[in-house]
Amino acid sequence: MIKILTVIGARPQFIKAAVLSRLIKKEEYSSKIEEIIVHTGQHYDENMSDIFFKEMEIPKPDYHLGVGSLSHGAMTAAMLEKIEKLILKEKPDILLVYGDTNSTLAGALSASKLLVPVAHVEAGLRSFMMIMPEEQNRRLTDHLSTYLFCPTEVAIRNLEKEGIPFQKPPKPSADEKSVSLCGDIMFEASLYYRKKAENQESKVLKNLPDKFILLTMHRQENTDNMSRLSSIFSALNRINDFEIVFPVHPRTRKIIEKNGISFNKHIHCIEPV
Repeated sequence: MIKILTVIGARPQFIKAAVLSRLIKKEEYSSKIEEIIVHTGQHYDENMSDIFFKEMEIPKPDYHLGVGSLSHGAMTAAMLEKIEKLILKEKPDILLVYGDTNSTLAGALSASKLLVPVAHVEAGLRSFMMIMPEEQNRRLTDHLSTYLFCPTEVAIRNLEKEGIPFQKPPKPSADEKSVSLCGDIMFEASLYYRKKAENQESKVLKNLPDKFILLTMHRQENTDNMSRLSSIFSALNRINDFEIVFPVHPRTRKIIEKNGISFNKHIHCIEPV
């Protein structure tokens, strides 16, 4: 039996992980694959974590590391230490990570140092902006990984430009990587959850306008720069020909409240959904 240690820590990763976890639990694979789920705690409040395990039908984590809101360095270091101990305890055949978070990099680095093969779902995606922590995480994770699962052909070409060829060697390793074109796991998730979303009884969602623009705002390049943030919201306040629905990230909400930013009536602020 293959033992997979899956490391997740952020909201989108919960949703992606649920797709694969459900598949692993099917009769076809349940006798061949054992999955151990590790939740780092990177997204730590009730709305950003626990509710997703319930509503998205994600198996409860086997381990919760409790690494919450810290600086990038402190957070990654704390995760490294705790994930390393779990790898030594569980002795997985593969460590699986998703996306581009600090949890992803910490998992990949811990495993690679202990010579455990790393599988990276959503490999090859690039913003080409190394100033972004997410770009640093995804690039480093790709180069540490043995198995790279790419959602698009563009992702494969990005890896080729970095010296990682599109191949499936007979004995994959961190030096001779196996690269696959597998499609977008988030699209798989959207198909599964579409009916559930249409049938939900949420009062908040029922009160939304029939037509609206969906706004998200959480990248630190925008939220941590007050000149940029003020400019964005000033422009949004002027775009009053449309209703705008804004699910507010907890971190963004703190910054908005701290700086006394206000919105016109056409901008509807709701909790994360």
